[in-house]
Amino acid sequence: MTDDPLPPFRRIVTENTAAGRSRILSDAPVPHVLQSGPGRGLINLWATDGMPPALAVADGAALPVRLEPPEGGTVFRFFQLGPRSGTGDDAEAANRAAATAFERMGAAHLRVDTTRHPSMHKSHTLDYIMLLKGRVLLILDQEETELKPFDVVIQRGTNHAWVNLGDEPALMMGVLMDAAAPGQSERS
Repeated sequence: MTDDPLPPFRRIVTENTAAGRSRILSDAPVPHVLQSGPGRGLINLWATDGMPPALAVADGAALPVRLEPPEGGTVFRFFQLGPRSGTGDDAEAANRAAATAFERMGAAHLRVDTTRHPSMHKSHTLDYIMLLKGRVLLILDQEETELKPFDVVIQRGTNHAWVNLGDEPALMMGVLMDAAAPGQSERS
């Protein structure tokens, strides 16, 4: 019987600089691995020690679908990005399409700086995001990185956009949690 260790999953953790610009804090294999037996183990991607969520809810997803979670709450979701084609090289059409998409998600207010990409947005959330299918570019204020399936991004309230690099839809999974701004114990 072989040991079959867990593969090295990549984790990208974002942060904001002192000037408020988003960047990558770390981009490396996840260091928190527990091999618990042949072919078995755990990988902790990120953990928090607060909340707690209510467990006695019949259907927590029975809420309006919006980009942000409810205040003090979380959202666990799959999301899909369409192929990059559609608006072509027309910057004005791309900006209109992004504005319409964010308006439909109740998130127009999150588009604070779209100079790098029309889909840039910044929410007061801690997000655990995993690419399941496709190739996606994560764009931040100061840099960008390409994701492949099963790469994980810990998105910590940074200005960002996701761009599908392929010709087919890209599928992502995310857990979004309402979060306090840096230096605050609660959201204001």
